[in-house]
Amino acid sequence: MPFIKTIPVDKHTTVFLWKISEPLDELMRISLIDSSLQRISQMRSEVHKKGFMSIRHLLKHAGYSDSDLYYSTTGKPHLKDGKHISITHSFDYAALAIGSNAVGIDMEKNREKIKRIAPKFLGTEMRFVNSTASADLLTVIWGAKEALFKCSFLEGLSFKNHISINPFELKDRQTGGSIKTDTAKETYQIFFEPIEEFTLVYAVPTTS
Repeated sequence: MPFIKTIPVDKHTTVFLWKISEPLDELMRISLIDSSLQRISQMRSEVHKKGFMSIRHLLKHAGYSDSDLYYSTTGKPHLKDGKHISITHSFDYAALAIGSNAVGIDMEKNREKIKRIAPKFLGTEMRFVNSTASADLLTVIWGAKEALFKCSFLEGLSFKNHISINPFELKDRQTGGSIKTDTAKETYQIFFEPIEEFTLVYAVPTTS
């Protein structure tokens, strides 16, 4: 079963989740614009191709087509009708979030190696994360920072120094977070859930 579910986040935002189980030739049976055809022709990895195509199918589920999606010079995706969109895919899953306000989404496979790179992205979180923190907890933090980064239009952000995640436990399934620079501060609601061996994280501004 490819399309898994629709998640209503709030009155402004919806998440769409897809499990990638089809062969690539089946996923390719959807209309693509020329720039998308060129992009996928340059991809060497079949996994990346499947992720790319699954996002196009999710767009269709959300009432859009490939031609409704475009990217800014910074690489952020946008919809022509002005709605905000965020995209993620990881191995067997793809997901997107669409909302009237800013939105960010990330999906990560839970892997023990995240413990080795944790010092590179943990900042204020050290007040509730210790050396025995599980890979699942660290994956939520990483995914949350990715989601907040995708939400924001601030430039030059450091995951460790500018993006902070509030204390939480895995059972909570939600927390908060903020982006703070010398000139701006943004606050967000963050939601997360385990899906098989993956973690799905999405975020919206607290004002939404």
